[in-house]
Order: sequence, then C-alpha cells, then structure tokens
Amino acid sequence: MAGGAQTGGRGSRAPIVGINVTPMVDVVLVLLVIMMVSANYIVSQALKVELPKAGNADGGAISLAVVTIAADGKLRFNDEAVAEEALIRALKSAVAANPEVNLVISADKAAAHGGVVRVMDLAKAEGIVQIAIGVEAGE
Repeated sequence: MAGGAQTGGRGSRAPIVGINVTPMVDVVLVLLVIMMVSANYIVSQALKVELPKAGNADGGAISLAVVTIAADGKLRFNDEAVAEEALIRALKSAVAANPEVNLVISADKAAAHGGVVRVMDLAKAEGIVQIAIGVEAGE
C-alpha cells in the first residue's frame, strides 16, 4: 500500500476537503443572543438601587441663582434689576462662589423666547450647567 489512500483499522477514508461552518455559525449566533439578553438584564438590574439612608449625612449645599425675565424683556437677578452686562458679572460671581450653582430662569409667558435662550447661553458661557425653567403648577 505504498501509493494509495491511507487505511485505518476500519477501512479506507477520503481526505477532508472542506469544513462545514454552518453548525459553528449557529452556535456563535446562539451565544451572541444569550450575551445580548443577559447584558440587557444586568443593566436593568444595576439601575434599580436603593441607597442607604444616613441620619448625619452632610447635605449638599445647594446654591441657587434666579434670573427673572419680564414680559418687556427686563432682567432681574435674585430680585435685583440688572442689565445684560451686570447679569454676566453676577453669573460670574455666582460661579466663583460655588461652581455647582443651579440657575432657575423664570420668564413671563409673554416674554420673547429669544430672551430665555440668550440668558441660557450667557449662563452656559459662564460655566453653569444646572439650568431649570421656573413654572407654576397648572390645573
């Protein structure tokens, strides 16, 4: 048997010419689906956390600045009438006093939308990122 096919104990076998990858792809896809489903479950469980309560915890010092915009566009900062330049200085000093300052913008419903956007833009330019719009509870 010098030049023929290799023979084993059970007879002759043909050499493997190609590998069928379909079963391997099926297994990989099943593993991928299992990973995606379990990752979604892990994330949803991680978000539902009940934090412990402490009686002596230091509360975060909330620094609040209020800008009021009247119907005619006049500005008030913490109940003091200010021009736009004075508002910029007041926002700078508020950020200097506390970098985590929260800004509440209370605008008259007849105030121009552009005025509110301008105040928000000025606040962001000074580094204030916590901005809220003041509203009254409706019926």
